[in-house]
Amino acid sequence: MSLGIASFILAVIVSLVGYIWLDEKDQPPIISVSNKQKTWEADGQFYVPFEVVNTGGETAESVQLIAELEIKGKVTQTGEQQIDFLSRGEKQEGAFVFNQDPRKGRLTIRVGSYKSP
Repeated sequence: MSLGIASFILAVIVSLVGYIWLDEKDQPPIISVSNKQKTWEADGQFYVPFEVVNTGGETAESVQLIAELEIKGKVTQTGEQQIDFLSRGEKQEGAFVFNQDPRKGRLTIRVGSYKSP
């Protein structure tokens, strides 16, 4: 009797794990970028760290990140990063480098595009 109950519970757990694994795999990449760390200055350059993460189900290739620095209503500088490969659940970090202080304007960092493998 207890063997039957244990087998049933195990079968339910294995089925749920399999369902979740298959269901997540069908989702497209969901890529987000954030710059939670503080900007720092060195040798007249301003470094803005970022973190990009793929929370979706599939891998993304050639992930393009775009940063735009707007000061007094005008885009004064842009930056671009290319992440070659970002698998499901993977995080990568980097930094954009500006010659003007991004804290004196409005900085926007966004995902521009990606490719499916």
